[in-house]
Amino acid sequence: MTIEETIETTLLQLSFTTHDVKGLLAILSKYVVMTRSETGCKNVDLCGSFTESNKFIIIEKWESEIAARRHFDSDVMIEMAKNCSDLLTKQPEIDLLEGISAHDLA
Repeated sequence: MTIEETIETTLLQLSFTTHDVKGLLAILSKYVVMTRSETGCKNVDLCGSFTESNKFIIIEKWESEIAARRHFDSDVMIEMAKNCSDLLTKQPEIDLLEGISAHDLA
């Protein structure tokens, strides 16, 4: 790889707060497994908050911003959103991030 070539990584962060932990985890677990097979997906992690026992965060890595944005309209995302809407205590937080490594800052 030359200096001019860069590896683009886009991250998608989804945060959910629920009144039904067991129900939400069933939906999010399926979503994570299904998302891993989406075109352009590099990785997906489901995390539980140490500070808020009813808060869960999904961190996704995508090969590009275009792939991540395309995922917003995917059947997998739409199904997850519909299925968990009644289980949340507030609107989910969604953030699309640009991956920056320490190498990029040198």
